[in-house]
Amino acid sequence: MGHGHDHSNHKIKDHNHSHHHSSASKNLAWAFVLNLFFSIFELLGGIYSNSIAIISDAFHDFGDAFSLAFVWYLQKVSTKPIDRHFDYGYKRFSILGALIISVLLSVGSVFMIIESVKRFLSPAESKADVMFLLAIVGVVVNGIAMFRLQHGSSFSEKAVFLHFLEDILGWIAVLFGSILMYFWEVPWIDPLLSLGIAIWILYNAYGNTKQVMRIFLQAVPVTLDRKDLIVQWEQIKGVKSVHDIKIWSLDGNQHVASLHVLIDKKLKPNRYQSIKEQIRNIAIKFAIVHTTIEIETDEEICNLQLP
Repeated sequence: MGHGHDHSNHKIKDHNHSHHHSSASKNLAWAFVLNLFFSIFELLGGIYSNSIAIISDAFHDFGDAFSLAFVWYLQKVSTKPIDRHFDYGYKRFSILGALIISVLLSVGSVFMIIESVKRFLSPAESKADVMFLLAIVGVVVNGIAMFRLQHGSSFSEKAVFLHFLEDILGWIAVLFGSILMYFWEVPWIDPLLSLGIAIWILYNAYGNTKQVMRIFLQAVPVTLDRKDLIVQWEQIKGVKSVHDIKIWSLDGNQHVASLHVLIDKKLKPNRYQSIKEQIRNIAIKFAIVHTTIEIETDEEICNLQLP
């Protein structure tokens, strides 16, 4: 038999203080309001300028605005403490919001691509001067929102930050496109820009979705150096090796681990607690906030000796 396994004797600690949670919720709420009003302004401007690129972006922004409202709600839920329903707390509710944003962006991008191809095959004249003014407003508004979110630590804030960054790049493209259309008769520039924006958004949405799905599928966090972690654990005096190591992430920022530790059978039992504490301290350096440890000796046979 093993000498028992031990859970960290502390509750899962949040790396951010409660005021950081409040700040995240405020930032997401602010982003929602800004996005919603700008979407209305953008749609009206797109219709007036007859720009499919701007109209397409307006509809995708409407979807983003309502998904932001849901993400805001999920971010607030994610701050709830551990209870009898969720042993690890509600951390993953925040990345659920990030997944929703990524899926909506992907669906919206597909529709943008379809409409862009249609307009490219049948070009229509757009009002370049109106497009230019809308692009200026778009860069400013999205820039303000991005600035508010740039220091966000939650996965949702990072996903929303990337969304606003994509929007700024899109509006910069529209800005240059409108200048070209103002001086030269090139109506195909508008659907070409729309197509480029859609492909760019789809590419980034895929990247975000992939990251979120890795967390839901309990993959080893990509930012964690598993080999270095094992090396540091095995350098602890009295530890012969570690095995059956399982590491996964709660929300992309805070991780969980379990492991079996083979120790020298000559080691006195009163040293076990010290070894466990050293293992936990090393784990914390790798953003592992909850560690389950099982101690074993040479006299025992473990059936779970997986690397």
